[in-house]
Amino acid sequence: MRRTRGRWTVGVLAGALLLGACGDPEGDAGSATSTPYAPSPSPGSRSPGLSASAPASPGPSVSASSSPAPSASASRKAPTVLYLGDSLAMENQKVLGEELRRELGARYTGAPYSGTTLCDYLEGTDERSLVPDEDKAAALVREVRPDVVVLQFWGNAWGYTPCMDGITYDTSRARYFDRYASDARALTGQIAAAGGDRRPTVVWVLQGPDPITPDRVRRVNALYREQAAAASDAVADAGGVVSPAGDRHTWVRELPCTTYERTRPGHCTDPARGRTALHREDDYLHFCLAPTTSEPKPCPVRSPGILRMVREITRAVGALR
Repeated sequence: MRRTRGRWTVGVLAGALLLGACGDPEGDAGSATSTPYAPSPSPGSRSPGLSASAPASPGPSVSASSSPAPSASASRKAPTVLYLGDSLAMENQKVLGEELRRELGARYTGAPYSGTTLCDYLEGTDERSLVPDEDKAAALVREVRPDVVVLQFWGNAWGYTPCMDGITYDTSRARYFDRYASDARALTGQIAAAGGDRRPTVVWVLQGPDPITPDRVRRVNALYREQAAAASDAVADAGGVVSPAGDRHTWVRELPCTTYERTRPGHCTDPARGRTALHREDDYLHFCLAPTTSEPKPCPVRSPGILRMVREITRAVGALR
């Protein structure tokens, strides 16, 4: 995973600036699963980075401010959303911000860092972390005052990040899952403490299938569900919409096009066959259909897998209101 620096922030109010889209979020993806928790009221906005690879130099901060877009749910309070994660979050972050704004009128801050896992966002990891102190989860919660914190982590299993203390899935599976569960509890606790009496809801994003270690992702997703249930938080099954119907943990490179994709030019990558690409031929993990770059950044091209996932995350956030 690659380290990257930078924030992506979109504040939204009437008459607004709509950021350019990598995808066009609407359509007929399945519903996200969520556990109800009353989101705390709070305003705020700002944003960062993405990945699952090797170190890169910090990227520039980007910010934009605009007014909430009118929507059918305009009478309900627009949520403030903080998005943290690794390379998958990095490539998703721009499209997710657009979708949250379009559907929910959300104020959005994205702060993903490539190559990271849960412990990188814990305060107290110091130099062993790939995330600087100012972008730790608790620090951003204190600054942004979000209603919702969305966490998307593949579950760094190969020992890239120093804060895992060399514990990897291959060398010690029991220690890996114990440590991952412990970090999930600790991160939830730090987010809750930073929120104080305006404790944000945590939405854990469930991951898609892994062709190399399918049971690892199954167990990581189960861990996210357990943590969400224990803390009255929520999950978004974004991995479910990039899996074959009825076969949640089998990896595929492509899937049948959805109705939404079939009816919009360019959204179904192989309309003659009625199928759309989720991954590049040279990358089984990421969903961006553009080549990976040395410096991680949001995906620059329309990518069906990304659009499917961010719509599920948005559904889960919307279901909390």
